[in-house]
Amino acid sequence: MTDAIALGIPTVREERPVLAPRRPTRKIKVGSLHVGGDAPITVQSMTTTKTHDIGATLQQIAELTASGCDIVRVACPTDKDADALPVIAKQSRIPVIADIHFKPKYVFQAIEAGCGAVRVNPGNIRKFDDQVAEICKAASDHGVSLRIGVNAGSLDRRLLKKYGKATPEALVESATWEAGLFEECGFHDFKISVKHHDVVTMVQAYQLLSEKGNWPLHLGVTEAGPAFQGTIKSCAAFGTLLAQGIGDTIRVSLSAPPVEEVKVGTKLLEFMGLRERKLEIVSCPSCGRAQVDVWTLAEEVEAGLKDVKAPLRVAVMGCVVNGPGEAREADLGCASGNGKGQIFVHGKVVETVPEAQVVETLLRHAQDMADTLTAELGEEALAGTRPAVVAGV
Repeated sequence: MTDAIALGIPTVREERPVLAPRRPTRKIKVGSLHVGGDAPITVQSMTTTKTHDIGATLQQIAELTASGCDIVRVACPTDKDADALPVIAKQSRIPVIADIHFKPKYVFQAIEAGCGAVRVNPGNIRKFDDQVAEICKAASDHGVSLRIGVNAGSLDRRLLKKYGKATPEALVESATWEAGLFEECGFHDFKISVKHHDVVTMVQAYQLLSEKGNWPLHLGVTEAGPAFQGTIKSCAAFGTLLAQGIGDTIRVSLSAPPVEEVKVGTKLLEFMGLRERKLEIVSCPSCGRAQVDVWTLAEEVEAGLKDVKAPLRVAVMGCVVNGPGEAREADLGCASGNGKGQIFVHGKVVETVPEAQVVETLLRHAQDMADTLTAELGEEALAGTRPAVVAGV
């Protein structure tokens, strides 16, 4: 009779190293969530529907919520959109931010509609500065926070004339000027963004802004581009700033379905140790040593684990050169070659099977580990987690 195998159940709330402590910022509320201070960094996205199409907008918000989005923003360019805000804000399960441009009256409508926050763009809202006091009073009365959203594409003409273009200094001057107007009215429940499509300019702007005050900062690379390019630009910019402790909430802007923005944002935070680990795929580029199709193997394992909530780290190795070593860093793993596959639990071989049975055997062990972890900690403790797959050769 063989000895029982210790499954080595991973710790769900293990401390993860971070590159830098968070920069101290003021904590504000966006609906039911806190942003800034010691609150977790949140991930935002924006709907692509016409906001006045309430059904389509709520459907997309539901999809974003299911993908892990914390806060959602909706456009509000018309009267019809503003009129739809009360229903959307009430029925959304996550805080809704109304994105306002051009007409200050929509700011008041969004506040009264019950939105968690309102984003205002001082560069293109007509007659904005002379209504700051009224906006502050309305926001305070309703417990609604604001975001001063400065954007390179809509920078005040006076600043463009002064600086020649949307420089980091120009973006920050616009933001701090508007912040000062709010603060003069005794209103401090706001966060700031200074977005630019150029990574270097954006990073420099946020670095400069972070030295000017303790406002919570919303990170974003505006108009980042299609999925591939936008992901790289956003990760380069956010990674640089987050590694310096700068940033309290993020929005990855992609010319792609909004759910893809959430996926990129949440994975970035996970990889930087700023969010609980979920699904992690570290896949090698493969090489001539590979004796198995690692890409297909990893995809099959990922698909098989998609409904497992326990944060397992699973290694999928293509040969025996690095396989055992990599498997030691995982909760569970496999290394394949010469028509066979070895199954590892915390670096120890627990089973050897024909190559054709590797995936099903690995998934069986993973499910056993997940069931044990669920029984020990309960479903609530595992809420929002997913397994991690590490693939390599």
